[in-house]
Amino acid sequence: MEIINLCDQHSLVSQYMSELRDRVIQQDRMRFRLNVKRLGQIMAYEISKRLDYASTPTATPLGVAPTHTLADPMVLATILRAGLPFHEGFLSFFDNAENAFVSAYRKYQPGSDDFDIHIEYMASPSIEGKTLIIVDPMLATGSSMELAYRALLTKGEPRHVHVACVIASDQSVDFIKQHMPADSTTVWACDIDHELNSHSYIVPGLGDAGDLLYGQKSDWEKKLEELPQQMK
Repeated sequence: MEIINLCDQHSLVSQYMSELRDRVIQQDRMRFRLNVKRLGQIMAYEISKRLDYASTPTATPLGVAPTHTLADPMVLATILRAGLPFHEGFLSFFDNAENAFVSAYRKYQPGSDDFDIHIEYMASPSIEGKTLIIVDPMLATGSSMELAYRALLTKGEPRHVHVACVIASDQSVDFIKQHMPADSTTVWACDIDHELNSHSYIVPGLGDAGDLLYGQKSDWEKKLEELPQQMK
């Protein structure tokens, strides 16, 4: 399985990642969403170099030019809610892709930091024989990504899977290596961090991507998340 960290080489990815992580700059929610979208566009371009193309003659006003057009049938999948701006960045480049949406959330066990991942909703076309790109900004444990992938397999067997994230952890990369097919999966990250805290959040990470993109959850949702800490 190939693991690609775009921050291994300096590019505009490094600039946008710096802004996403900065706790002052990230308070500008519009800028945060824009930077996530930009990273989706850059990653889409990098992934496009790995896809198949067909030779296509294109008529111009003065003649015929030999061109190459994307030949891979593609499904672009995202995990709600934090994945939407990242997905939008990809879709602005892969504008003819079919789309899939999966809702996944953490359900914490009472009195514990342990949690299970639950899939609540999925809408997807057939992925049989297609290139599947699954995008989610934060790849913390890898559990949500793996369960989303399993849910999508009910719609067919993809030819190749690209797992795309803004930040991954070492733990999540190891998890994906163990639970997704090594010969047909590529993991793409804008950066990879090396630590998860006791609540399974990436450190240093950037915070709660969903809240930074769209605002904080309602009081009752936050209380449910805080309940395991309060009961200690």
